[in-house]
Amino acid sequence: MIITIVSTLMLMLGYFLMLYGAVGFIQDKRFFFSAPKENLAVIPDRKERFKGAHVIGWGILLIAVLLFISAFALAIWDGARNRFGALRFFLRFITMLYAMEIYDIFFFDWYLLCRSNFFIHFYPELKSVDRSRFFGYNKKEHIMHFLIYIPVCAVLALGCGAIFGGIL
Repeated sequence: MIITIVSTLMLMLGYFLMLYGAVGFIQDKRFFFSAPKENLAVIPDRKERFKGAHVIGWGILLIAVLLFISAFALAIWDGARNRFGALRFFLRFITMLYAMEIYDIFFFDWYLLCRSNFFIHFYPELKSVDRSRFFGYNKKEHIMHFLIYIPVCAVLALGCGAIFGGIL
């Protein structure tokens, strides 16, 4: 259970770093495909905020990707060491991904987007946009993620279970 929690926290940190690198340093609107349309309309196309900002941003994104990979590697390594079967791998993976999605909903969408000045700090143009009504703007995507995670975790768990353990 501790490894599942640690792996989940690694995913959450990686997810935050991904957002921070893209929003704070790279600032390319192509990364904001899931942002509310009202936000995209007022965000200007920008060059680098300062010399080296893109390099810093891509470095942060690289760290985020490495955290994602490391989180799953740790979860798989511990499962293999403890002879997890497919069911236990599935429960671990689904817990990790569902917790990350809930983190996305409440920390990114509710807090960072609707309540804090995180995005306004990097894009002052967003002050004119009414943020209070954005919570839930992407609920279809979240529901889709919850549904997609089930077969993804099942395939990953069956593979890990076949290689390292068994069904149970």
